[in-house]
Amino acid sequence: MYKRILIPSDGSETSQRAILAGVEFAREVGAEVVGLTVTPEFHVLSTNSDMIEDTPEQFAAAGEGRARSILAAIDGAAREAGLPCRLEHAVDDDPYAAIVAAAERLGCDLIVMASHGRRGLKGLLLGSETQKVLVHSRVPVLVHR
Repeated sequence: MYKRILIPSDGSETSQRAILAGVEFAREVGAEVVGLTVTPEFHVLSTNSDMIEDTPEQFAAAGEGRARSILAAIDGAAREAGLPCRLEHAVDDDPYAAIVAAAERLGCDLIVMASHGRRGLKGLLLGSETQKVLVHSRVPVLVHR
């Protein structure tokens, strides 16, 4: 049924749990795993202190290092389960858009991702990348909490 499962991660604890659940599900159905992480673009004017203090090159290098670390967790879980795994790093200010685009571009037939469970005003103000993926994706999404 599912042949290629996209598992995006931001490196958070809830994402780590979703990685394990997604890899286990992929193992059960015999699917390939595609790991994805998204880092923001560099902006000269920003409220992000890393962007203010770094040059574009330093910011990009730090983003690459963080992405490698996040993707290593997905790769390690997939290897442990004996599954093929492809790793992707996208640079985009809208993680949900990068997730949806990667799922379509790579021919994924399921996205497994975490929900941070923000509710009320905090959820409204911060938004939810998971919610945005659910709204914009044509690929089915399995949300892990």
